[in-house]
Amino acid sequence: MSDTQRLDDLESRIAFQEDTLDTLNAIVARQDMDIQRLTSMVKALSGQVKQLAPASPDDLADEPPPPHY
Repeated sequence: MSDTQRLDDLESRIAFQEDTLDTLNAIVARQDMDIQRLTSMVKALSGQVKQLAPASPDDLADEPPPPHY
């Protein structure tokens, strides 16, 4: 294999690697945005659940037992 062929081969490999890195970078950036969005949604839902849930186990004692008892 001549030096010119080797150089062309290396240049081709570098071009493919750069393209792959650009693609992976775009995917990671999109996933980061998705993770941030999902994290904020989980925080919001957690806050809603805390508002709906009883404040303490003592609050459950005031409820009548289920009908099957």
